[in-house]
Parts: sequence; structure tokens; C-alpha cells
Amino acid sequence: MYELSQNYPNPFNPTTTLSYAIPRSGDVTLIIYNILGEEIISLVNEFKSAGRYEITWDASAQSSGIYFYRLKSGDFEETKKMVLLK
Repeated sequence: MYELSQNYPNPFNPTTTLSYAIPRSGDVTLIIYNILGEEIISLVNEFKSAGRYEITWDASAQSSGIYFYRLKSGDFEETKKMVLLK
């Protein structure tokens, strides 16, 4: 089953961990967007085997605010919100 977990911690400063699971191998993208919908960084953009994954985002260069992260894999797509407080 596809799963995109809420980042931890949230709110965060300056790093947070993003976790996701994919049930079958395939191309995976995990992208961070700002409140305006502009892409900030692509954390994952590659072929991944089925399984659970964690990745840490260091937002030291970003300003405080609301950010979104979107996971896409196969037909699955989910977006969640996170808050950076400095």
C-alpha cells in the first residue's frame, strides 16, 4: 500500500524527516513546494524498489513558512503540509 507519512517533527527547524512506502518498484518523485506552489527542491527523482524509505530535508536556506511535499509513484499522488519555524 502506498503511504506518505506526516513529516517529523512538524513544525521543524531546520531539519525534518519525510517517510514514505511504495508497494511495488517504480519511478518515484518527492518534491518540496513553497506556499506559492513553486518547486523548492526535488528530494527524490529515481527508480525505487518496493519498500519503506526515509529522507531528511535540511531547510536551513529557506525562510519560515508553510511548505508542501508531494509524493508521486505510479498512479499514486499525495501532498502534505509542513511548517518551518525559525
